[in-house]
Amino acid sequence: MKRINIIKGILLTSTIVLGVSCTNLDEEVLDGVVVSNTGGGTVNTSSLLTSAYEGLRGFETQGQMFALDEMSTDALVGPTRGGDWDDNATWRQIHVHTWAPDHVEVRNAWNALLSQVYNCNLVIENGSAAEVSQARFLRAFYYYNVIDLFGQVPYREVGSALEDDPKVWTRIEATDFVISELEAVISQLPAKVVGNTGIANADAAHFLLAKLYLNKGVFKAAAPAGPYTFEAADMTKVVTHVNAINSSLAGDYWDNFKPSNDTSPEILFSSKNVRGGAGGGIQFQWRMGMHYNQTPDGWNGFATVAEYYDKFNPNDRRIKNNDAAIITAFGNPTGFQIGQIYKPGGTEIARDRIKNDANPLGQPLIFTKALTLITSGATLESAGVRGQKYIPDVQNLGAPDNDYVFMRYSDALMMKAEAIARGGSGTNDVAKLAQIVSRSGQVAVFPTTLDGIYLERSKELWWEGWRRNDMVRFGKFLAARELKPYVSDNKYILFPIPADALFNANLKQNPGY
Repeated sequence: MKRINIIKGILLTSTIVLGVSCTNLDEEVLDGVVVSNTGGGTVNTSSLLTSAYEGLRGFETQGQMFALDEMSTDALVGPTRGGDWDDNATWRQIHVHTWAPDHVEVRNAWNALLSQVYNCNLVIENGSAAEVSQARFLRAFYYYNVIDLFGQVPYREVGSALEDDPKVWTRIEATDFVISELEAVISQLPAKVVGNTGIANADAAHFLLAKLYLNKGVFKAAAPAGPYTFEAADMTKVVTHVNAINSSLAGDYWDNFKPSNDTSPEILFSSKNVRGGAGGGIQFQWRMGMHYNQTPDGWNGFATVAEYYDKFNPNDRRIKNNDAAIITAFGNPTGFQIGQIYKPGGTEIARDRIKNDANPLGQPLIFTKALTLITSGATLESAGVRGQKYIPDVQNLGAPDNDYVFMRYSDALMMKAEAIARGGSGTNDVAKLAQIVSRSGQVAVFPTTLDGIYLERSKELWWEGWRRNDMVRFGKFLAARELKPYVSDNKYILFPIPADALFNANLKQNPGY
């Protein structure tokens, strides 16, 4: 599908999209509109709504929103390994906060989010009542991510000419709009159905509203880097919306990440993947860090760093699922992998590709906590603790059945605990909070201090796309850490507006860039 990039930053061709659109993120730069040439005709709102749902798959890969949300933090790093994984320093720049307006993943995230906003807008303007309510929720979710990552948000008024520059909301204006949209549409959304959480539902809307009110002090701060004031009324809103969620925790943490995770009662909203059929790139979630000689084989790239791994008890089930079936199929636990790596069955050691006289078949593959941003020598292929957030689907490693999880009830319960600790009115669900900890095999006491809640969120939600958001809200994001031994400039609280998008005169570059 041909895309044309014109000077206004608007991608414009002769007619409106009819069906599910493809997106070339490496070529287009959006400011809120994308129109595709498919031959003319009426607006097919069913296909556009499908496209808006399928846009959620952009979160599943190693780049775009996932990279900005996780690799910019202490939880994930993409070291250069000899001649591999440099990519013009793409991954290192994210981790050490040296990105610029021309960074490819910044541009890709901007494009991915706003292209789906446009699809949602077409459904909202032309769809049935049921389609419109779903599209309004999805648009709110995409807008939420633009607010969080970029601050300002381009938008179009209904009936405005496509040749005109989109207008731009401030972060405060966009936050108010998204809250009002969700509050208006929530009663029109269906109840959550276990097994079908890939559809917009009332519980997901309550979750997103709780997330908005929890972060309102950040989104409405006079300066993006703070200081932040969390109003008691907003925190009470968090409590109210979490209380309105009709859900329960899964008995096993890994029920949320196994191939048949659509059966988990804990998942509130997800992106649907079908084994051997329609789906996104969730295989990235295990291939991006696994070694070439593992099962499943990987690309030997990303890792976590020692200071993050050390937050956990090494036997915490959230990072060490060594069930017999997993060892039989893959040889190693799912979660974080450290030490000697094995082939399926768990007895024969795996080896790296570095051969020498002592190890003509390759060195024993031993993942270590020791890691530098540029690796070389004997530990070129083994440096860094590796992660598998999802249990690989042994029946189809390339097109698995695991749904990608956006919202979990455990997160909602922890948001409520945090809101109460910040002055909100309400009572914690002590038994449920204790279950979050006890199912991991740890002492079943959930902390009530902000520092304790922050630590528990880092352990419960690792690599789920919330780490940057949490670190910003708790004032930790800019601080020095293991592989970034300096305090970052305040400008890095927000990502820059992609350089080409600034052809829209209403967009102004974020401060400092």
